[in-house]
Amino acid sequence: MADGIWEYQGYDPHTERLREALCTLGNGYLATRGAAPETTAGPSHYPGTYVAGLFNRLTTTMSGRDLDHEDLVNLPNWLPLRFRIHPEQGPPGDWFSPDADPEELMSYRQAIDLARGVLIREIRFRDAHGRHLRIEQARLVHMGDPHLAALRTTFTAEDWTGTLEVESALDGEITNEGVARYRDLASDHLTDLDTGSDGPDVVWLRCRTRVSDVRVVMAARTRYRYETEAETGAVRGAQGAEGTVLTRLVECRAAHLLTLPLVSDRTVTVEKVVAVHTSRDPAISGPLEAAVQRAHRAPDFTGLLDAHAAAWEVLWRQAELEVPGETGRILRLHLFHVLQTLSPRHTPELDVGVPARGLHGEAYRGHVFWDELFVLPYLNLHFPELSKALMTYRYRRLPEACRAATAAGYPGAMYPWQSGSDGREETPEVHLNPRSGRWLPDNSRLQHHVGSAVAYNVWRYGEATDDAEFVHTKGAEMLLQVARFWAAFAQWDADLERYRIRGVVGPDEYHEGYPGAAKPGLDDNAYTNATAAWVLARAIDLTRTLPISRRRELLERLALFPEELDRWEDVSRRLRIPFHQGVISQFDGYGDLEELDWEGYRGRYGNIRRLDRILESEGDTVNRYQASKQADVLMLGYLFSPDELTQLFRQLGYDLDEARWRRTVRYYLARTSHGSTLSGVVHASVLARVRHEEAWTFLKEALASDVADLQGGTTEEGIHLGAMAGTLDLVQRGLAGIQTRQGALWLDPAPVPELSEFGFSVRHRGTAVHVRMKPGQLWIGVPAWEQSPARVVLAGGTVDIAPGDDRLLPLPEAGARGSDEERREAS
Repeated sequence: MADGIWEYQGYDPHTERLREALCTLGNGYLATRGAAPETTAGPSHYPGTYVAGLFNRLTTTMSGRDLDHEDLVNLPNWLPLRFRIHPEQGPPGDWFSPDADPEELMSYRQAIDLARGVLIREIRFRDAHGRHLRIEQARLVHMGDPHLAALRTTFTAEDWTGTLEVESALDGEITNEGVARYRDLASDHLTDLDTGSDGPDVVWLRCRTRVSDVRVVMAARTRYRYETEAETGAVRGAQGAEGTVLTRLVECRAAHLLTLPLVSDRTVTVEKVVAVHTSRDPAISGPLEAAVQRAHRAPDFTGLLDAHAAAWEVLWRQAELEVPGETGRILRLHLFHVLQTLSPRHTPELDVGVPARGLHGEAYRGHVFWDELFVLPYLNLHFPELSKALMTYRYRRLPEACRAATAAGYPGAMYPWQSGSDGREETPEVHLNPRSGRWLPDNSRLQHHVGSAVAYNVWRYGEATDDAEFVHTKGAEMLLQVARFWAAFAQWDADLERYRIRGVVGPDEYHEGYPGAAKPGLDDNAYTNATAAWVLARAIDLTRTLPISRRRELLERLALFPEELDRWEDVSRRLRIPFHQGVISQFDGYGDLEELDWEGYRGRYGNIRRLDRILESEGDTVNRYQASKQADVLMLGYLFSPDELTQLFRQLGYDLDEARWRRTVRYYLARTSHGSTLSGVVHASVLARVRHEEAWTFLKEALASDVADLQGGTTEEGIHLGAMAGTLDLVQRGLAGIQTRQGALWLDPAPVPELSEFGFSVRHRGTAVHVRMKPGQLWIGVPAWEQSPARVVLAGGTVDIAPGDDRLLPLPEAGARGSDEERREAS
């Protein structure tokens, strides 16, 4: 990847929290928001540090009811580094704050060096006495060593002689308060705080989580160096070469206070290196000793930066992406945040899933939803070992999913809509509508289609990697148990002579029940039923293709008998899909709902993305209207190629030709408010497939969803990881049309005119493949160092590309790309 900078000029307190989320640095294990080191939590700032998968459960009493909630814990803040200039006479001045007197800020810049994973900050300010100080900061969260982070701050006195006072601290007075609508919930997750020092330049802070009982230790080493010195001035409590340092320890704060004389045009650099360990870490005798020793032994900032940048260079090489212009710049930022949250270097060693909001904030309480459905298709073709690790998170929680199904009266596995530490259902029972201020029932736990997402990822991973060991063991268990649940959950309707799935909520999320109904849930959600049928069919395929010994062992262990498999076959072919007005119905009865006055609501409110909140605040409900929050039926066109989707409906006994699908796309395009960042990703992909002129509009929306905070104040609470990864997948799977089937890369390109030239690399079954799209052409090459050729299927023809070889292939005209059947025959 070419060098890239993501930059903000000037200081704006109203957008700082958004910038802090987008300037988060992480390494898969540890992440810290891009808050300024001198700031504390408040309206304009929210320092946050999170360790992947570190949750704690608290109970809040609300309206006489106890509500349990599990949160990703905001850990002690390692960033604090504040400073002030001492006047010649009198007491010290105020600590510098960019919010205190913005007029004194002469310049302010913050930027992420994406290539090296470094957050840069440059400030020039004038104090109340007219003295100018220049500050340059660089920050990293180490991609090589997951337990290290560092901050280097350089101070230059421009036109004065005097004393600079700097405090470098670890702050334990931290709660989870990053999301305003959660502030009625208990948020004090840390207890037993304690501090200490180890030698002259290291202080430490330790604590534990209240219920999950995880011990956390941070150790900070602070040193200073004048630019004229060859050696580092070690922090110590006695007089230094040109400065003094004191250690200050209280229960919740461990600090070094540096007093540094400066003369005009002289520079001093303060380096802070922090080590973080928890009691869950492997290969340590204890977190305190591990953190303190790691802080002592760590190289200086330059040494850390060299190793950190080298680790990032390897990642960028593996995730090669060449897209021109502003589109490419945003895609590189998205890729940067995906690789920070789900690091190929460190995440595979952890027991973590895909946090919907990254490690960038506390929205959704850090929970795992179905967002891996948008993340794994990209990872499968770049970092398959990471995909396997994320699916292993689901496998470890398969027993809990089976217990949930049993408790509901069904066999198999019922995965939760929101998952955290142990796989139980973490979806809250109520949620707050900030527009009305009312707490409302939360029925999103009825989104049982999350199980189909788990099964879908297992199957697609197997197609992409040919990893039979995983698919035939852990993957097979998950797939079969999800299929078992669907076969039992489906109910036979003798009048319709169809199986039906009742009482669920679809991906739309707006509709949680029928108008006036006493119970929540909808019947025959088309997406839920279609994906359930697909899962059942793939489970049957798997049982037929497993090695005999493995098949016998698995079926015996799961107590799966032939008559149960016969039911799977029957349900997979006879699940009901509702239709109305010649289009697929989102659920049974959708076409009977009222039409919404879309223009009227847009005229009154402008932004109606969260139409559900608007209607509820008016005393109405979105359940009454044909209005969708995000793609629901159209999700089928995102998951399956046109021919796969046609075949799926044919399996169910329905005719879904291109004309009916196009009508369905147009129908829901006119009735969707796009209240989710995932909606733009899905619509862009689906519209590109049908050559719709609005594909580029939704692609741009998907790209802008976080950087422009299109959902209005949500990105500052954490980035939308599924949407970011989804834009990357949109390039490789949506526009280039890459799919993996039968040991080959199948391409069905659908480039939009505004983005018809781009390039990337993928890894298919261990072989690197370079892909370059140009108007009317597709170039594919395999590097000379690879061991195996790549088989490519395009427009009905098959090409084997040997290592060191490449091909330039013409792109088929729209409508003449060939069906799956034709291409299978050609191969």
